[in-house]
Amino acid sequence: MKENQLDAERQKKAIRYARIQRRLMVIELALAAVYIIVWLFAGWSFELKNYLLLISAQRWFQILIFTYIFGGFYILLTLPLSYYEGFLLPRQFELSNQTLKLWISDQLKSFLISALLGSVLIEIFYLFLTYFPFTWWLFMGIFMIIINVILTNLAPVILFPIFYKFSPLEDERHELGERLTRLAGKASTKIQGVYKFDLSRRTKAANAALAGLGNTRRLILGDTLLSEFNDDEIEIVLAHELGHHVHNDIPLGIGIGSILTFGGLYLANLGLKWGIGHLGFSGIDDFAALPLFVLVFGIYSLITMPLGNSYSRWREHKADVYALEITRKPNDFISAMTRLANQNLTEVEPESWVEFFLYSHPSLSKRIKLAQEWKVKAQNLQNLTQ
Repeated sequence: MKENQLDAERQKKAIRYARIQRRLMVIELALAAVYIIVWLFAGWSFELKNYLLLISAQRWFQILIFTYIFGGFYILLTLPLSYYEGFLLPRQFELSNQTLKLWISDQLKSFLISALLGSVLIEIFYLFLTYFPFTWWLFMGIFMIIINVILTNLAPVILFPIFYKFSPLEDERHELGERLTRLAGKASTKIQGVYKFDLSRRTKAANAALAGLGNTRRLILGDTLLSEFNDDEIEIVLAHELGHHVHNDIPLGIGIGSILTFGGLYLANLGLKWGIGHLGFSGIDDFAALPLFVLVFGIYSLITMPLGNSYSRWREHKADVYALEITRKPNDFISAMTRLANQNLTEVEPESWVEFFLYSHPSLSKRIKLAQEWKVKAQNLQNLTQ
């Protein structure tokens, strides 16, 4: 098969795979909604709160245990779905290399990290609710911005290595490593190195990223990308990632996300106040109202998801244009996008509503069309200057 030719059979599988994933998403949303509504209207929140008040006088302990039980039962309820979606389904579509032991290990690691970070966030959340009942949403939003920046900075050196093994690309592909470092220099991007990570232990899909901030910023490439793409295609993929730095997409993304978060927190503030009068909560800082907060914020996130995705697609389009302009290799861009479609089992031309609501990147058909149009314009410009 030609490098820039789509695999028709893989596309049929990609369409089926995407449809199953969308159905699973709907099921997950329905389960979450029913679960939260039962907690609120069947009296579970009040019963658990009253029990915790009897066994401990420590508010921090009451909040923590309530959160663990509320969240823990949901994890157990959805565990079969997570197992099917995260382990069985990718294996069914020949996308996964992950063993059951590794999947379980990843789930446990993710749970422990989430529990640790979640414990800190929930205690801070209720401190703000208690001491700043009118402006808690503003302080919580600012705190979440700080946490987001810290995690973005630390992720490549602390979080990612928990799941993946990293090694300097120069150790195995010295010439490619230097080439990508020069590319970063052309983009005026200071990086702390180019690294390979063992993505193939889990998946056959290819991926790469510009990760970190400041002194942790680095280019990371999955070994699946290195094994299946040629050097020119890899350069295109990384040029796209560098385009995000050139366009300040990381700080802009944090800013846009923060604005949406502030909006969600403010609406949750109104929801909690409504819950005092209509559901019988003792105050805005009543931890029995945690399910109500999750429900309001979840609905808000679902409604605003298309807005966030639209913004993301715009920035991804700009990064694609930058990659074409800095490398001037539209044919390699097209072959790279085609390889991604074939290897990652990506639906090239999804339905318009699917792309609008769910896609954070332009569809691959639009990205390929962009490169084709850019190639024609570049050739016409060259002809005019001769």
